[in-house]
Amino acid sequence: MKLVSFFPSRTVAIYMGRMFLLRTFAVLAALVLVLQALDLLSESGDILAFPGNGDAQIWHYVSLRIPQIIARFLPFSVLLGTILTLITMNQNSEIVALKGSGLSAHQVLAPLLVASLGVAVISFVFSDHVVARATATLNQWQKVNYGKLPIDRGDRANVWVRDGDDLIEVAQIRGRGTATRLGGITLYDRTGGNLVAILRADHGRRVANGWLVGPATRFEVAHGTVTNLGSVVVAKDVRPDQFTLASVDADGLSFGALKSAIGDLSDAGRPTKGLEGSLWHKLSGPLSAVLMPLLGAVAAFGIARSGKLFVRAVIGMGLGFAFFVADNFALAMGNLGVYPPFLAAWAPFLLFFLIGEAVLIRSEE
Repeated sequence: MKLVSFFPSRTVAIYMGRMFLLRTFAVLAALVLVLQALDLLSESGDILAFPGNGDAQIWHYVSLRIPQIIARFLPFSVLLGTILTLITMNQNSEIVALKGSGLSAHQVLAPLLVASLGVAVISFVFSDHVVARATATLNQWQKVNYGKLPIDRGDRANVWVRDGDDLIEVAQIRGRGTATRLGGITLYDRTGGNLVAILRADHGRRVANGWLVGPATRFEVAHGTVTNLGSVVVAKDVRPDQFTLASVDADGLSFGALKSAIGDLSDAGRPTKGLEGSLWHKLSGPLSAVLMPLLGAVAAFGIARSGKLFVRAVIGMGLGFAFFVADNFALAMGNLGVYPPFLAAWAPFLLFFLIGEAVLIRSEE
């Protein structure tokens, strides 16, 4: 069978695909508008609480938050777009006409499946290039209570590292390996759990025998005196990866960057199972848009005048909600190490693919 015969016809396929995409993105726009307004009600007070913040910071927050909302609710918008499209076609007896022409249920859904695959590709690219950067920037901004934004969006911020009894806090970290650069260093010199002194420095870099920081000052707790040390070597036993890999935010990294971070963590002997699940989910998450036409297809088949069309739509939405619940649960279990990474990311997708196929075949019969 030729591939072109799998579709109803070029005209019908374009008609269904356009109707589906218009409804999907209209639903998405409405959801983004409502959810962003609700989100601003809870966050605008915190943003404006920082001295000097105003309308510009509010709009900047909106520009960072909207990509997150789009990425999270795009699959749900695809589900609602599918249900609205199929309900309209069912009420207008268009589904009956397509079925009467000898098309199977899969052929009727084929244009929506292809269109949803395009949406999945767009979703992956958007998440990888826009959402990851926005999330990383927003997380850093929230860590400083919506104060002055970090300069480099790719920096790690507010990292804590232990060096024996001592604690080291670094406000900002750039680079990797021997090229790692530290900014805003605070070293808490402790002996037997008691704080002895606090060393502060603006900058730091890796040298052969530790970390060269400066210009440094040392505050002696016992005497209350401050000494200027200039440049001094500290943290001789701390490796660069302890700074750069101390906190890896999977949501704030692109697919390639997260894969690289997992490799670095693995080389350093760190656990990576939770991050591996998040890596796989960066693929399965956008691809879930392809599932939505299958889960919402129950609204297409059946006689509209039977009075059960609304019930069919509710069943389709229920299947979609069940998928999102199962997907979040599996990802949480993967982060806890209960599920293997691949299973945590792909098991809900495969399970609901089979459920959708079963419902579709049952509806067709």
